[in-house]
Amino acid sequence: MLDSSFDFVLNENTQETAPSVAAPPVPPDDEALLDAYSQAIIDVVDGVGPAVVKIDVWHAGKPVRAGSGSGVIVAPDGLVLTNSHVVGGASRVELMTTEGRALTARVVGDDPDTDLALVRVDAPVTLPAARLGDSKRLRRGQLVVAIGNPLGFESTVTVGVVSALGRSLRSSNGRLIDDVIQTDAALNPGNSGGPLVSSRGEVIGVNTAIIQGAQGICFAVASNTAQFVLGELVRHGRVRRAYIGISAQQFTLSRRRQLAAALAQESAVMIATVEAGSPADRAGLVAGDIILALDGTAVTGADDLIRLLAGERIGRKVEVETLRGGELRRLSLVPGERAHRG
Repeated sequence: MLDSSFDFVLNENTQETAPSVAAPPVPPDDEALLDAYSQAIIDVVDGVGPAVVKIDVWHAGKPVRAGSGSGVIVAPDGLVLTNSHVVGGASRVELMTTEGRALTARVVGDDPDTDLALVRVDAPVTLPAARLGDSKRLRRGQLVVAIGNPLGFESTVTVGVVSALGRSLRSSNGRLIDDVIQTDAALNPGNSGGPLVSSRGEVIGVNTAIIQGAQGICFAVASNTAQFVLGELVRHGRVRRAYIGISAQQFTLSRRRQLAAALAQESAVMIATVEAGSPADRAGLVAGDIILALDGTAVTGADDLIRLLAGERIGRKVEVETLRGGELRRLSLVPGERAHRG
């Protein structure tokens, strides 16, 4: 009886409800734009999606899985780029492809300073691989696609824009990661290590972090940084770095600055902080200084700085060209070696 009364009330209310008004038709021009937008996302997912893998890790002496994340295949022979915090310290790594193929892998090397790591599939394989793009070409507002395995939901796609460039983010070992991309493409635990992809189908970042409780504030390590770290890990199994003791971010030089200082380059790096007692501090660099070049090579972004401060510059005098208050300055410093901490 109770169920019948309830049904009657619902039906009665439904009958008294005003007739719904049909949504206005989408204008043909807007419909074409929406179709083009959707097709661009579909093309990106079809092109890069097969190169994204789910990663499960185990630690020595522990029978239960220690965690999981995502990764992106960057070479057909099974070389996979992911986060250091996903696979660092793992004794066993297993990958799952989008086709459901399970593969065992080993950690080639990891770099906690950039939260990046490289793993390689044990068996001889030929797998679909993604292409790393040039993150220096990114612009705020540019469309990006994140692909990964958030909360265990495999092959999930989210879409957003580049919210900001040149951010600094503190890694799990306390170091500041420079040249980080901020995006509003939704990321959740499990997306870590997955690719951030441009509309051209190029990987322009490796998703690394979210801010718990925040809405639409997520981060990815820029692909140019990843390219450098990948090469070092393949060659040496670790990244040997020169250390000068600054955190910095990319800085766009205004036309006025360029003309006043007779500069050809359009961007450089601005120092955010200088560590007390560091080589940069001893040389006289301060926050707000703009680094233009190292040893005559232009520095147009934080990724340039990271690449130029490689192992061969440790203990060797380096000439630094800076801009302070519109005045060009040249000074020298001797980088130390950054301690590798896990």
